[in-house]
This record gives sequence, structure tokens and C-alpha cells, in this order.
Amino acid sequence: MKKKVFWHMAIVIAITVFITSCKKITTDVVAANADQFQLQEKDETALWLNSTVIGERTTSESVRIFATGLNNPRGLKFSHNGRLYVAEGGTGEGTYSSVGQCDQVPFPVGPYLGGTTGGRISKINWKGERITVTDRLPSSHANEIIGGDVEGVADVAFVDNTLYALLAGAGCSHGVPSVPNGVIKISCNGHWKIIANLSDWLKANPVKNPEEGDFEPDGTPYSMVNVNEHLFVVEPNHGDFIKVDPEGYNNIHRVADISASQGHIVPTAVTHYQGNFYVGNLHPFPIVPGSSDIYKITPSGDVSIWAKGFTTVLGVTFDKKGRLYVLENTTVKGMGPTPNTGKIIRLDPSGKREEIAAGLNLPTAMTFGPDGKLYVSNVGFGPGSVGGGQILQINVKKNGDHD
Repeated sequence: MKKKVFWHMAIVIAITVFITSCKKITTDVVAANADQFQLQEKDETALWLNSTVIGERTTSESVRIFATGLNNPRGLKFSHNGRLYVAEGGTGEGTYSSVGQCDQVPFPVGPYLGGTTGGRISKINWKGERITVTDRLPSSHANEIIGGDVEGVADVAFVDNTLYALLAGAGCSHGVPSVPNGVIKISCNGHWKIIANLSDWLKANPVKNPEEGDFEPDGTPYSMVNVNEHLFVVEPNHGDFIKVDPEGYNNIHRVADISASQGHIVPTAVTHYQGNFYVGNLHPFPIVPGSSDIYKITPSGDVSIWAKGFTTVLGVTFDKKGRLYVLENTTVKGMGPTPNTGKIIRLDPSGKREEIAAGLNLPTAMTFGPDGKLYVSNVGFGPGSVGGGQILQINVKKNGDHD
């Protein structure tokens, strides 16, 4: 079976608004203003995680369910007022086939079926209550022979007072010919428009070393970060790292063709710290523990391995002390992902590694909140992910951080 099958199984993305206030939004969520915010605690014992929820080895004292009811939750970011916005792959209930209209994703992953609705963005308040921002975004699913993995909205980001989202379940090859994969701008009334057509750009600007037998014509963008009011996007299937100017004309530019120097490593998650970008990779399947790395990418596009020895990385973020947190989706050897084996590893500047959480159930992304806690998209794909997706809250100070 081809690598492509396992890539989709691993991240269900091919691994891909109503704002209550339109004031200036700060998107550096490294908890620099933790003292100004306290997300309301939920006092109910049932909210604390146990072995039946996310795995037997999770530390219940430091990890709890913050919100539920999500559909294939993916990337997530906080707004300036402490509300959490979550991208969702959605329901994947579309039934439209574009076979005969355009190049398709190769069998057995393709052909996809898609629709222009079902993808969703949710807003979560301090109490953990979920509100739909919009569910009028594309969502698609792969061939049922591999489980019909779902793609939709991959990530969100803020630039000043505007919410942007990254589409991964759109494009003709996903059964959504009327909407391309790309970056969309969402207004305060929830209406949205495409501001960067990544489907067309990827086709016009191929990478040096695509994986021919494992190829998504429209790409599968996975993560996005705002740096200096520009959006930087990681595309895993092609192996591309792209810059989008939200306000500019001819606004898409390549920062680095990761495939050119690294081959088909399936880069996924990105963060920015002290002038450089740090990108984790999934690595082609089957899963080999320790086969994923963290790459440093300079603003000029130089790519180098910065840290080695991780597994199926789908999230990276730094805290205010310069320690890197790495989200591992699944950590045991196998042909595909194993539920309840996800971990978060903290890497400090000296190279010391510490396990912050374990037993996570197919997590797909994480971010720091303004309270200094980690928030993790959990049950991000697989059985129970439609309606059963979760956001976990992890108190890192209860796991070895005492200052």
C-alpha cells in the first residue's frame, strides 16, 4: 500500500465568522500576558481526563477536557480577548465527484467526494462553550476504501483585527471545483473571500522533488502562522513553505522548497521564534519512532535540521522561556496511527527533553493560551471525530515547571 494512504490516515487532511470584537488583535500567544487573563476553570470532576477518554497514561492532574463537540478539530489560535478559535475539517459529508473534470488524487486515496459546506470554524469562550463562527466552508473526504478521511479547514490565524483561515479540503481534486484551497479572509459578519489561491499557485510553481505516486494536485495545506502581518503556510504533500501577503497583489511567494533539500519528509507544523521558523514533519509511513525532526528555516529560505528524534510531529510552539513543545500524533511503531499514544515533549535550550503529557488520542495541533496553558486539538480524526472532537487544556506548571 502506498505512503499516501498512511499520510491521510495519520492526519486526515492528506496529512487541512463572526468576531465579537473587531479591535486590534495580538497573535503572539506565548503567554507573555498571562497575568492579564484567567480562563475560567471548570469545576466538574467529569471534565478531568481519565483512561477512557484519551488513554491510560495521561496525567489527570495536568490535563483536562476544555471543550467538546468539535468536528475533526485542527489548528487553533486565541484572539485578543481570550476566545479560542478552532479550525475544523468538518463533517466530510459532501457527495460531489469531479472525476473527468480535473486531475484526481491517485487511487486508493482518491477520488474524493466533496462539498462547499461542512467545514467549520468554532469559537470557544472562557467557560469552554463552543459557538459556530461559520460552517459554510468546504469539506471533503477521501475514498472509503481507506476510511474516507476528512479534510476541510486546516488552521486559523489573526492579523490585526481580521481572522484568516486555511482551506485544505477544497479544490477540484477534492470534489470542490468552485472553491480552491488557499487562505480566506473572514469579516466580522462571518462572510469570507479567498485572498490567496494556493491550488493554482502550487500547480504553476511545482517543487523540485514531488512524490509522484503520492500527489495531491491542489495540495493539502496544514498549518499557518502570522509573522509581521504576513501569513506563512506549510504544505505537507508537496513539501513547500509559502508566504502570503493578506493585502498585496500577486501575494503568494515561496520561502523554501523543503523538498529540494530534504525530499518527501511531509512537513506539517510551523512556529516562529527569534527571527526563524521551526517546522516539524510527519515523515512517510510506516511509523518508525524517532524518525521525525524539527527543521529551522531562515527568512531567506535556508533549511537545516535543528533537533532530531521525534515521532509524527503535528504541532510545535515555544514558550516565553525559549523551550520548544512538540506534539506527537502517535508514538508507537506500526503501519498507521495508534489511538491514545500521542505525546507532548518539551525541549529546553540545553537539549533536555521532558514528557509533558501522554496518552493523547490522535491530536492534531496545539497553541499556548494567554493563561500560560497549552490547548490541544484532540480526537482530530478517526472514529468519533465528528461531534467527538475535543480541546484539551494542559497545565504545564503541574508537570515539572514550578516557576
